[in-house]
Amino acid sequence: MTVRSTQPPSPARPNFAKGYGISTSPDGLMSWEWVDQQMTRARNYWIGSTRPNGAPHIAPVWGVWLDGALYFGGDSQARRTRNLLADPRVVAHLESGDEVVIIEGVVERVMDSELIGRIERANATKYGMPEPDPDATPDPTAVVWFRVVPHVVFAWLERDYPRTATRWVFE
Repeated sequence: MTVRSTQPPSPARPNFAKGYGISTSPDGLMSWEWVDQQMTRARNYWIGSTRPNGAPHIAPVWGVWLDGALYFGGDSQARRTRNLLADPRVVAHLESGDEVVIIEGVVERVMDSELIGRIERANATKYGMPEPDPDATPDPTAVVWFRVVPHVVFAWLERDYPRTATRWVFE
């Protein structure tokens, strides 16, 4: 598993076409704390992957934001799971087009039983499901769990898009 710094890079303006009127001033840049809040409180996340024939695939999923990262899972035969196991490139997006967070990066499969236990407990709490048995060791093959590793993150408020459009580029 890739180890990432817990500190996000500094915010900057995205390199969008000039016609979008993106501000060049640092005033209005979104904070990483805002991204963290949106990702934590979101109920559903849209996950974009690539089919074996190169066609795009997108699906809404449940997930949890833990320790500054998005985790989600799926059955091993789910289309998104098979896509991501074959090609880990991913885009994750919140449901809202008004309060936007878009993460572009790759997924890593989570195999650590202790971390899977944390993810499953957080998932159960968030979605009102029964807590997993605390004495059971999670089976890393029962559900395929993924962690999204960002390469770039975009965020903005649609109502003030040119002033709030922000990007973070990770190593």
